[in-house]
Amino acid sequence: MPNPLTSSYRFPAEWEKHEAVWLAWPYDTITFGSLNQKDNKMDAERLARVEKEFIKIINALKSSEQVNLIVRNKAEHTDLPSDVKMFEADYADVWTRDYIPTFVKNGEGELVATKWGYNAYGEKFAGLIKDNGVWSKINAELNINTVEPKIVLEAGAIETNGSGVLVTTEQCLLKRNPHLGKQDYEKAFAEFLGISKVIWLKAGLVNDHTDGHIDDVAKFVAPNKILCGYEDDEADENFEILKNNFEALQKENLEVVKLPMPHMRYDDGKKAPVSYANFYIGNKVVLVPIYNDPNDEKALKIIQSCFPDRKVIGIDCTDLIYGGGTIHCMTQQVPKA
Repeated sequence: MPNPLTSSYRFPAEWEKHEAVWLAWPYDTITFGSLNQKDNKMDAERLARVEKEFIKIINALKSSEQVNLIVRNKAEHTDLPSDVKMFEADYADVWTRDYIPTFVKNGEGELVATKWGYNAYGEKFAGLIKDNGVWSKINAELNINTVEPKIVLEAGAIETNGSGVLVTTEQCLLKRNPHLGKQDYEKAFAEFLGISKVIWLKAGLVNDHTDGHIDDVAKFVAPNKILCGYEDDEADENFEILKNNFEALQKENLEVVKLPMPHMRYDDGKKAPVSYANFYIGNKVVLVPIYNDPNDEKALKIIQSCFPDRKVIGIDCTDLIYGGGTIHCMTQQVPKA
């Protein structure tokens, strides 16, 4: 195994060529049925609707790159396309972005899995803790070179341009590892991801249980171009947060493009942490969460303009968001070695 202190790692940008993408089949009726419901009354049909959208996601991605799907029992999924690779594991939820490793390349261009610690968003959800062990189960079959920085971190909290720049939020990282400061993180990112510059934004969206993941507020689309969620309504709870993020990014040597915000409330009345920035860039397609919102079309056009060589596909996430995340949260790319 390479020594992370001496090896030269690079964290590729999401638009670079992928070998595969990791997903996990949705099955939990708490995540998709009980969470964020009025008076805690279960929506017995929500999981079925989520599964329907999940099939759309798989079908869109399998023409773009290899789909690796985590399931509890392969025998239960004989109706899935034959070119989907299934891996059995005892897992809790679908958020592979946060518990499957961040895949990087070493100095020889070989694939390395950087396995961060996962503690279910600061131990908020005891039932999800077991997802920290999913990779070791899967990797017993794959045998991919894996390094473990011994830092609790969800990959939804970090975003890179593939050229040594990483953007994140203070709200999430400084809460997740209280004993670490900014310099500690910057050293770790340099050692394990090849990052030379970290841009620290203050916070993420209101009511985001991840404590402000970056993949709901900002997204690189080119080495020097970043989309930033922006709220036009000054009365909106996210207005100041997103305005501050936008202004902070403008101070960097970047082209910053405003991405409009969708608006949605859960059945219990709470503002949902919805965002168009939570999109996934595949080899041939870009999957964008949409919410039956007036800004859907505007956001799709902005994102399509950034990827003229890829097909932008809107995925209805009005049910997926009840679990707290959408497309980017439930995908994790494997760069092509």
